[in-house]
Amino acid sequence: MKKILVTGSSGLIGSEVCSYFDRKGWEIHGLDNNQRAVFFGPGGDTRANQQRLQRELKRFHHVEADIRDRERILTLISELKPDAVVHTAAQPSHDRSAAIPFDDFDTNTVGTVNLLEAVRRHCGDSPFVHMSTNKVYGDAPNRIRMQELGSRWDFDDPAYVNGIAEDFDIDQSTHSPFGASKLASDIMVQEYGRYFGMSTCCLRGGCLTGPNHSGVELHGFLSYLVKCNVEEKTYTVFGYKGKQVRDNIHSFDVASFIDRFLEKPRSGEVYNIGGGKDNSCSILEAFEMISRISGKEMKYKYDEKARVGDHICYFSDLRKMQTHYPGWTLTKSLEDTFREIYESYNVKGA
Repeated sequence: MKKILVTGSSGLIGSEVCSYFDRKGWEIHGLDNNQRAVFFGPGGDTRANQQRLQRELKRFHHVEADIRDRERILTLISELKPDAVVHTAAQPSHDRSAAIPFDDFDTNTVGTVNLLEAVRRHCGDSPFVHMSTNKVYGDAPNRIRMQELGSRWDFDDPAYVNGIAEDFDIDQSTHSPFGASKLASDIMVQEYGRYFGMSTCCLRGGCLTGPNHSGVELHGFLSYLVKCNVEEKTYTVFGYKGKQVRDNIHSFDVASFIDRFLEKPRSGEVYNIGGGKDNSCSILEAFEMISRISGKEMKYKYDEKARVGDHICYFSDLRKMQTHYPGWTLTKSLEDTFREIYESYNVKGA
């Protein structure tokens, strides 16, 4: 039986990957220490996801460990020797990273190197998938010529009609400490592929979302937005008139791409993984969609000050992914995703 190690297994993508590969008959080892609750407080707690995995999955083994603990990680990998590693653990927030730069860097960069080196030493042929972020591009996408439409910003340059591709500039822009630490880990994952010949890829995610997301104000755009609507709380819009655009991809579609990569791994690759333009929306458009689904008016207030390094418009160019893995496609529409998140909050609140 094949074994997979999933870090951040109680989080959104990690738990989805665990469920996906359990259905395929893999032995699942999920590493998580609920650090999200430390970063974000009770709203970020992921223990319920851990308990759900332990209850529902047939071949799931929880590993309580911190990826910053180098000796623990080296020992774990040497004993387990997994057939694949999917690394989703991270400090994921722009704003939080500025307040905890040591914890942010140690988690996102040092933790990633701990895992890479452990895999290189003890199971170097095992593919390594790293959940990176589109924030590796910093705020450079804001330099693209834009046009302001009724409810959103959009690119006004034909070179970006399909969105941001993997060769977009990562240098000389404002990233936030989070974006910088994730960029450092992204480069290291590429380098372990290119220099050491390991099978690695970085998945530079847009807005990754789904019903198992523990969304909070500092991280988890759609999940937190829907939560505010369901609970009739006020959502704060930061800058750009609420017309800033994000592409959104359901966690299931992320897991299915990881499956394709593990079937035919490549070395030192990067992919911009998101919903593409078809699954993009602005904050104002998201308000309209959830209000239509829930029947509740969205309560919000506006703060003119945009978040540092925030994107005005971003959606992923999916053509490289679809060229390398033509069997992969998005299966969840934007409305499907909204409805699943909405229904999950109704169940939680029942």
